[in-house]
Amino acid sequence: MLVQVNWTNNTYDYVKDFMLDSLIEAGVVARFLRSSGWVTIGVDPIRSKSSGRDYGGDERRTFYAD
Repeated sequence: MLVQVNWTNNTYDYVKDFMLDSLIEAGVVARFLRSSGWVTIGVDPIRSKSSGRDYGGDERRTFYAD
C-alpha cells in the first residue's frame, strides 16, 4: 500500500507503507496522510516500533504441565 508523505523539504510523494517507520526515524518525513487526515510528526500521536511489544506488568498467564 502507498502512503502519501510530506517530506521535511516540503515536497510531497508516495512511499510503501512498510518504509514509513524507518523514514520517520530518519527524520525525513514531516507529515503523512492517514484515512483520518494528516499526521504531523512530533505533534500527533504515532505508534513507535517498541509500543505494545514489551509488557512491563506482572506475569498473569498460568502454566499447566500435562
